[in-house]
Amino acid sequence: MDEEYDVIVLGTGLTECILSGIMSVNGKKVLHMDRNPYYGGESSSITPLEELYKRFQLLEGPPETMGRGRDWNVDLIPKFLMANGQLVKMLLYTEVTRYLDFKVVEGSFVYKGGKIYKVPSTETEALASNLMGMFEKRRFRKFLVFVANFDENDAKTFEGVDPQNTSMRDVYRKFDLGQDVIDFTGHALALYRTDDYLDQPCLETINRIKLYSESLARYGKSPYLYPLYGLGELPQGFARLSAIYGGTYMLNKPVDDIIMENGKVVGVKSEGEVARCKQLICDPSYVPDRVRKAGQVIRIICVLSHPIKNTNDANSCQVIIPQNQVNRKSDIYVCMISYAHNVAAQGKYIAIASTTVETAEPEKEVEPALELLEPIDQKFVAISDLYEPIDDGSESQVSSLSRPQLLAARSGPLPSSPRAPGAGCFQVFCSCSYDATTHFETTCNDIKDIYKRMAGSAFDFENMKRKQNDVFGEADQ
Repeated sequence: MDEEYDVIVLGTGLTECILSGIMSVNGKKVLHMDRNPYYGGESSSITPLEELYKRFQLLEGPPETMGRGRDWNVDLIPKFLMANGQLVKMLLYTEVTRYLDFKVVEGSFVYKGGKIYKVPSTETEALASNLMGMFEKRRFRKFLVFVANFDENDAKTFEGVDPQNTSMRDVYRKFDLGQDVIDFTGHALALYRTDDYLDQPCLETINRIKLYSESLARYGKSPYLYPLYGLGELPQGFARLSAIYGGTYMLNKPVDDIIMENGKVVGVKSEGEVARCKQLICDPSYVPDRVRKAGQVIRIICVLSHPIKNTNDANSCQVIIPQNQVNRKSDIYVCMISYAHNVAAQGKYIAIASTTVETAEPEKEVEPALELLEPIDQKFVAISDLYEPIDDGSESQVSSLSRPQLLAARSGPLPSSPRAPGAGCFQVFCSCSYDATTHFETTCNDIKDIYKRMAGSAFDFENMKRKQNDVFGEADQ
């Protein structure tokens, strides 16, 4: 371990493993360490089932009705991949697809008035949907046609809308869409967590709806993919990529200290040895003095012996409960997968309800979701703090701050301090915690942001286009 690396990565969560893989492919010498004996960190899949019971301190263990423990791979962070989204592009770019197999998620549903309905995202589905009356269907169909034809580089497709200045609220008004339609469009198609987007320029929302529609068009049933054997396969795939390109991996390796000199990271100390580096990537748990708490997420893992009602007995699906339907500020999400994905015993289903915590009684906040899942065989409740870095890594001077300055920095912007030209260029780049959304788009934005700050250039997707048919790893190996 006593040698020099370009990049040291601490933690094997998905964000860290993707960055580790990309840095290795780009010719960087990478050392990747994790204090845990397993891959995945927060985003791991727990197996066997007995381990999940131990993790949640249920000492009695699983009953015989749960089947064999080794048949279970239970995600701690429930998310799906958008078929045409950023994570799939990263998988293709790095060819990690050859280590993984995916299944299409069978349906996407939205909650309205205590019931769930299939999310209409095409003109045909809009006209057939029970979510809207006849006249509303026609207006929504016109809106979908507008979105499908919209091209930000062709003003002829704007239809009087200025993508940089017209708010999304005004676009909805232009098509005379009602509140329920606005709810499922913004939250089940554009996948916003709150309604803050309504008064922002409409371009981002239109592009989000186009992404949903394009992802749906890839495979038909829904816009989402899910890896067989659970999401824990994703960080392992990228870790394998890093190793192939010369990356060094050390699990079960404690981190004693991150060594700084003149406000610049120079190495990591572990068990008396020091590995030197120019840059460091880590999750928030490794740098508690460099992050601030940005909220909480509650996730309830539910084991079921049946599919969710009114989903056409889908083996996998997503249900979004828009905030306005249950008088909240943020949406509630349900991800459901099953034995069909090799993550549960035969005939068993795993549904995970999650939301951003808004009150002092988080479990009550997800009750609308739990009611959709009844009867529930077993629940595992986790409430996680969300952390975000207090600086962008390229200019951090936390190591040189006094304790009072550090506390002030955690509650606000870092105080500026003079530094030598070039100092702080290679620093500590901390990822954000995983949010409550059921897709990886926000995680990928974090990855791209860290990459840009580290490399000084944007992550380039162009190299992937010729390989986009290879989602299932079927290209010649």
